[in-house]
Amino acid sequence: MDRMSPEGYRDESPASAYEASKACIEHIRKIDPHYDLITPVITPRFAPSCTREVLAELGRLHHESGCPAQTHVSENLAECAMVAELFPESNSYTHVYDQASLLTSRMILAHAVHLTEAEKRLIKARDTKLSHCPASNTSLTSGRAKVRKLLDEGITVGLGTDVSGGYTSSILAEAREAIMVSRHVAMDDGDEAKLTLAEVLYLATRGGAKCVGMEDRIGGFEVGKEWDAQMVMLDPVGDTIGLDPKAGVVDFFGGETWSDKLEKWVFCGDDRNTHAVWVKGRLVHSRETFKP
Repeated sequence: MDRMSPEGYRDESPASAYEASKACIEHIRKIDPHYDLITPVITPRFAPSCTREVLAELGRLHHESGCPAQTHVSENLAECAMVAELFPESNSYTHVYDQASLLTSRMILAHAVHLTEAEKRLIKARDTKLSHCPASNTSLTSGRAKVRKLLDEGITVGLGTDVSGGYTSSILAEAREAIMVSRHVAMDDGDEAKLTLAEVLYLATRGGAKCVGMEDRIGGFEVGKEWDAQMVMLDPVGDTIGLDPKAGVVDFFGGETWSDKLEKWVFCGDDRNTHAVWVKGRLVHSRETFKP
């Protein structure tokens, strides 16, 4: 960033933005040469905080390093108007990134609430990914992303948090919010705008994996993929464990179908229902209730 930010937080020049970002990438590569656990991401905060020259330098680094990039696009109407004023030679907010060589299949654009039809066509043509941040969009009254339509048009979408614009870093909470936002869209656009439970769980898992270019490694349970998983437990009503506030807040009566259980977890569950977590096959978190 070289404008619209505190002086001590601002890049001194386009060259310094490039060099500092490159140094960070090289530092991470020394720690994790194959990016097994940590991947550097080139991050212009958003177009208004960067001059065209800085964006171009970061676009150059994006191609030289092969590292993914992420930023914001079309989050709220005032922001879109500001971009039009700051970049009058660009056709749209999305076009600003395209002119800087940042609009690629390895770019993730957060929000995408107020995209024009032309912008959606450009995003699809470049295979750029979108991160839907429903809690942030609601908290800031930015608007309601029409995710159902984006998916129908063949654009890759995953879930994001945008903390502290949003109030939570929980992807489970974001899945819940995504359902609610789609319901509000449906109040104007009809029931076809609604997202199903299966669709929001897809956005939270496989959709997110595809957004970060890791769909061949994570996001599902196919043989050969990394074992990134959590064990979710719902305790029956009346069970002594169920009376423990640390066990979760989902009422489970015993006759629920798998669909019922998933719905209860998504709409009512929280981290207390997660009894164990594995990353790349390694147990990294467990509760006293977990017995391997």
